[in-house]
Amino acid sequence: MTDTPLTDALAGRGRLLGFSHGYWLLNVIEMFERLAYYLVRSVVAIYIMQADDPHGLHFTAADKGTIYALWFAFQSILPTFTGGFADRYGYKRSLFFAITLNVLGYCLMATQTSFLGFTFGVVVLATGTAFFKPSLQGSLAQNLDRTNSSLGWGIFYWVVNVGAAIGPMLANFIRHDYSWQALFFTAAAVMSLNYLMLFTFKDFASGSDKTASPLQVLTRTLRTLGDWRLATWLAIMSCFWLMMYTLWDLHPNFLTDWNDSGGTAAFFRSSPLFPDKWAIETDRGLQVPQEILLNLNALLIVLLMIPVSWLVRKMRTLESMVIGMGMATIGVLVAGLTNLGSVFLLGVMGFSFGEMLTGPKKNEYLALIAPVDKKGLYLGFVNIPVGVGGLVGSKLQGYFYGNFGEKAVLAQKYLAEHAPGGGSWDGKLGSLDAAAGVARTEAFVKLQQVTGLDAAAATTLLWDTYDPHLKVWLPFAGIGVVAIIALVFFARAARKWADMDA
Repeated sequence: MTDTPLTDALAGRGRLLGFSHGYWLLNVIEMFERLAYYLVRSVVAIYIMQADDPHGLHFTAADKGTIYALWFAFQSILPTFTGGFADRYGYKRSLFFAITLNVLGYCLMATQTSFLGFTFGVVVLATGTAFFKPSLQGSLAQNLDRTNSSLGWGIFYWVVNVGAAIGPMLANFIRHDYSWQALFFTAAAVMSLNYLMLFTFKDFASGSDKTASPLQVLTRTLRTLGDWRLATWLAIMSCFWLMMYTLWDLHPNFLTDWNDSGGTAAFFRSSPLFPDKWAIETDRGLQVPQEILLNLNALLIVLLMIPVSWLVRKMRTLESMVIGMGMATIGVLVAGLTNLGSVFLLGVMGFSFGEMLTGPKKNEYLALIAPVDKKGLYLGFVNIPVGVGGLVGSKLQGYFYGNFGEKAVLAQKYLAEHAPGGGSWDGKLGSLDAAAGVARTEAFVKLQQVTGLDAAAATTLLWDTYDPHLKVWLPFAGIGVVAIIALVFFARAARKWADMDA
């Protein structure tokens, strides 16, 4: 068969900006997957637990914590094992299976409203992602080497954030103009576009043994994880990603409850450059939806990720991650310790620069130290910090926010402690409904009636009385500080290990 530009592209032999056509096709597949994911993930916290959303599920913060913990466990810890299977059975086959599970998961989330039913949909989606990530990233790693690794992973991370930037803006439109169910079905449709991509995708050889049994693949995975140096690095990164995902997964509820973005909303509303739905009327006046505020993170990465990756291309990966962790931790503190929209955006800026120095470097680091026949396996490991950090962090979020941060719960506490006839509350969350005399979903309205305050003043009253920002965000920032110190020592030690120094 005579080679043509088309066959070159399909085989990954053609080059564009120094990268194969196969590399670029993999990035497009990733973009569609991330667009669908962030279309849902950017707002689903509101759907799951927000007390004042009339069409939400109204689960508790603890329930949300359990759902998110399972999401992380299946999505990010399972790839520890699915990565080896992707090397063994082929990246294309694994991608097809993953896409199918993703589509089914979104459809289940659209139709199931019970706790068990919705959680099952999340687990199906997360299992699909568990097969998707190492399959795609392992295939991508086969297209990169030490000469183009930093820029290649930077572009990949940029593509991730193109989806992350578009998804929340699309979510803002769909959930306000249509329905929550339409949001999930749209995500399923977007994910289905990847079936078309697979038609033009020619698999890349992994170099792995194709005769290994599933048990042998599992044994190989566990043996690799037995390297205490690799395990230590994964533990350190788990602490960091615990903090990272707390910002993404807790701030949707925190911003909706507490943040006053009236000034930013007025600016948006006064300019024809911004869509009307970037400023919406709430009980506290004109506010910016949380998904738009948080979207600054993805927009900054889209604009700056590639230049930043080029600037740090010669920097040791571990040193880049140390600097990035420091900037991200400062950003989390600034964003979490304020109830002003403008200050929150400054925190997101700091956090985003930290993420640009850390996020792609974790992929690059594992890809560089991985043996050639274990790319999928090692790129499966890259999800362990996300999974462990996210799992533990989700449960911690459920505890801290459920007890000390959620406005509806704090409204119940105030009624139980300060309203006429109050003061008999035993301090246990389970007895709040009875002590406050009102359900969680109705507590804030009741507080306004009892105190005679409007929504804005009642929010300020609870903020000043209970300090939710201090009790929720300081513990997570402290975990970030521990991760920074630990990585500094690891980076120094890695200079003595030729196989771990990259």
